[in-house]
Amino acid sequence: MKETKEIGRSTTDPECGFMSRENKQEMFCYLDHRTTDMKFNIITDAFFTPGNVHDSVSYLSRLDRQVERFGFDVEAVALDSGYLTAPICKGLDDRNIFGVISHRRYQPTKGLFPKWEFKYDKSKSGKMLYKFRKEKVERTFADSKELHGLRY
Repeated sequence: MKETKEIGRSTTDPECGFMSRENKQEMFCYLDHRTTDMKFNIITDAFFTPGNVHDSVSYLSRLDRQVERFGFDVEAVALDSGYLTAPICKGLDDRNIFGVISHRRYQPTKGLFPKWEFKYDKSKSGKMLYKFRKEKVERTFADSKELHGLRY
């Protein structure tokens, strides 16, 4: 018999999700996903998911939505480690988009190929693009917390 896991629900907001991550406060919340144009520092997409939905789940569909809606010609993207998944890497490759994604170190499940043994193709343009990700995207989150009261 298959064991089912009980999922906690908020009594005040049943649509939010319970986030439980290492080095993060456990809470019912929503996650804010943003895309920022590197050249002009304009937020081109903002999307919210329940806190228990992985960062990577909605990324490719949101990217496609921006391309269709605004006619963007996306050449490159810089993403944090939450987006380092096989489907996103394949999706970027299929779309011929240069992806710069940070990695995190953790112990893999026994028998699986650990990410740190993967050969990364380091490039100067990738390093520069990732530096801009920190300057542009992270700035919008900091402003939201400081200026608009979005700190948990």
